[in-house]
Amino acid sequence: MKRLFFRLLAAVGAAALMFGTAQAQMPQPPEVAARSWLLLDVTTGQVLGAKEPDASIEPASLTKLMSAYVVFQALKDGKLKLDQTLPVSERAWRTGMTGASRTFLPLNSQVTVDDLLKGEIVQSGNDATVVLAEGVAGTVDNFVAMMNRQAQAFGLKSTTFKNPEGLTAPGHVSTARELGVIATRLVQDFPDYLRYSAMKEFTFNKIKQPNRNLLLYRDPSVDGLKTGFTDNAGYCLIATARRDFPNGQRRLLSVVLGASSTEARAVESQKLLNWGFSAFDAVKLFDANQAVVSPQIWKGKTATAKLGSAQAVYINVPKGTGDKLATKVERTDPLVAPLAKGQAVGKIVVTAAGQPVTELPLVALEEVPTAGLLGRAWDSLRLWIK
Repeated sequence: MKRLFFRLLAAVGAAALMFGTAQAQMPQPPEVAARSWLLLDVTTGQVLGAKEPDASIEPASLTKLMSAYVVFQALKDGKLKLDQTLPVSERAWRTGMTGASRTFLPLNSQVTVDDLLKGEIVQSGNDATVVLAEGVAGTVDNFVAMMNRQAQAFGLKSTTFKNPEGLTAPGHVSTARELGVIATRLVQDFPDYLRYSAMKEFTFNKIKQPNRNLLLYRDPSVDGLKTGFTDNAGYCLIATARRDFPNGQRRLLSVVLGASSTEARAVESQKLLNWGFSAFDAVKLFDANQAVVSPQIWKGKTATAKLGSAQAVYINVPKGTGDKLATKVERTDPLVAPLAKGQAVGKIVVTAAGQPVTELPLVALEEVPTAGLLGRAWDSLRLWIK
């Protein structure tokens, strides 16, 4: 069912471009001083605007988003516990001595997973990241292999990791679009991550370090996500914000890569978030498990089948144009049992001013088993007469 939901999000994600074709009045994004950038709506999966989103870049410490995802998966699977302690190996300690970000972990000390996550996420500690990698997979190389397998599972084609912390390495690359996918999955699959990324500071070993995400101090709706910097990558920031609107909460996520400074990446990210919230309306098309149609079904134990979407469906449209949306259902009759829950049986076509916007899968919301012998025979006769 989750796989079907992400296919549905991918379908909705194409709506912005198609809506622009129909209306030719898509909001124009602001000028963003960055090498590449992308703004997406986490709820709908739509990309609201982008510049060079598929350009290959060095992800720097944005790499730690995938590292954190793998660690949270290990916590979910019971392979780690937050109060469990892990040893600081010489490799982890030396990684923290490179002059880059570190948590100042003492060599051979024991540190809880919870503190290591704070070190990785709040302080961007390379040493904490390596300790977590070794704790999950035994070796850094094994952990990096897990990261790359997860990237493949996400369907990423342009992302390859060579280390868990994001230091420069040949072939260690990603794109704004694919980093957006990783960040979105992290927020959706492990919402507890946000309690770490929203922390403004963390003290370890009597050394207090601030979160480098300046938006945490400027915008109360921002609760993450991750900064990054290397000489090759420039200044990078993936930021996310959640704001309340009359029709519910909206969460946007911005990816800004290759800005000129820590201040610039914050300013450009804030500019994108504000634009996305003000220039678009999120329109709810259907509630989760809402029966869009309930047509007759033949040879089933029930007379009708409830069809719709298993998840709530939203779509972003230019502000003030939501009343121009319309939907219609297309499916092939007759509808014959059995039906499995989640089985696609047609599509929902969304239009604006008579022009196509997007198509969504129409699925069975409940299982419909086959009727008994007499019921099937009777419906076969009725279908023949019909």
